[in-house]
Amino acid sequence: MAETTKVKGPASYFPSIEKTYGKPIAHWMGILEKRGPLKHMELVNCLKAEHQVGHGHANALVAAFLATK
Repeated sequence: MAETTKVKGPASYFPSIEKTYGKPIAHWMGILEKRGPLKHMELVNCLKAEHQVGHGHANALVAAFLATK
């Protein structure tokens, strides 16, 4: 039987984010991409203020987004 690898880090929040807000992660990454080069907390605050994303979910999305940059 193959071992299942538990997702760790920001990506571990992705299933909950998709369920809670009804949008795929690609949607949120697109929003962050359009915001331009902002600092971590500036992006978190954008998601919270403009899209009503909770702090933990916003933080996870931004961390995952910035990790690809």
